[in-house]
Amino acid sequence: MDFGIGFLSNNVMLPIIDFFYGIVPSYGLAIVALTLIVRFALYPLSAGSIRNMRKMRIVQPLMQKRMAAIKERYKDEPQKQQEEMVNVQKEFGNPLAGCFPLLVQMPVLLALFATLRGSPFSSANYSVNLQIFPAEQIEQIQPQAFATAAQNIYVADGEHVKVAAILPSGNKLTVGEQTKIQYQTIQGKPFQVLLAEHPENKLIPDWKVTKGEDRIKIDTQGNVEALQPGEVTIQGTIPGLAAEKGFLFIDALGRVGATDPDGTIHWDIVGMIVFFGISLYVSQMLSGQNSSGGNPQQDTVNKITPVIFSGMFLFFPLPAGVLMYMVIGNIFQTAQTYLLSREPLSEELQKIVETQEKEAAVTEQKALPFEPKSSKKKATGGS
Repeated sequence: MDFGIGFLSNNVMLPIIDFFYGIVPSYGLAIVALTLIVRFALYPLSAGSIRNMRKMRIVQPLMQKRMAAIKERYKDEPQKQQEEMVNVQKEFGNPLAGCFPLLVQMPVLLALFATLRGSPFSSANYSVNLQIFPAEQIEQIQPQAFATAAQNIYVADGEHVKVAAILPSGNKLTVGEQTKIQYQTIQGKPFQVLLAEHPENKLIPDWKVTKGEDRIKIDTQGNVEALQPGEVTIQGTIPGLAAEKGFLFIDALGRVGATDPDGTIHWDIVGMIVFFGISLYVSQMLSGQNSSGGNPQQDTVNKITPVIFSGMFLFFPLPAGVLMYMVIGNIFQTAQTYLLSREPLSEELQKIVETQEKEAAVTEQKALPFEPKSSKKKATGGS
């Protein structure tokens, strides 16, 4: 039994979507509700990471000084040096400790991401690999049924079933042989029967040859005829039930990409990409990630990171519904970072901050320009 990403998606995420859609019939609001529920559920874990980052940002200068002193003091005693460094880490904490909560919550976030990339918000794709052999090898081929991995397909609002693409006679054909790729549920019910039960939802599957186009012939019904020996890959697609439905300023939740091949720009997608970058930058500032201690190269990297991450969505586009989830998640993360950054520091950390502020004030005072001594001497001599 699958207890990974697929289990979380099918047994946690989709029931939540169905529940909220049953209350308010809007898949857009279902995405908002699902995202917020997951984020609130993971709040304690992400809060631990943010608090640890804040603490390490404060103690890092002092920790670095202690480490440098230990290296100098025990430079001829490697074992003693290692022991003392471990003691310092125990005293101040391990910088990597904040990564553990992030790792724990990753499966849940990946399951949420996978859920929003599939039905009903986006089309479901099936990959069927065929091997075509010369006609004279027909006796050497043993027919064996082939099936792709099953995916949850919404056939009506709140109703979804696991559907796989199958080849009853197998995916090994000989030149001239004909077969048909079919969709059916894991219980064996033909997908066409499901479509006939819900004629109002026009979920018409289509097929596209992505490899070896000259080796086969395929029609809109999935009928395949082998033409030449070689390997062939066919991609079958079942449209998402809510892919063409809009929400607020979003025209279609399943739309992928900010531009169409004809040059049409979808400003709803562009707006979400820009807002994602802005929210990421604000979150970085609040968490102190933009503060590099005067390292100009690191400052530049921190500034362009939001641009790079946002720009990726132009070259590796995602469905609009997934982008909406990422923007909502970023807003939540930014608000969480802001609230936690206002928390009072512990007495120990507060003392470190006050010490650092005093040292900074002294350094700044020493750096102030003074009146040249030569002018003082001239003034004294003139009197």
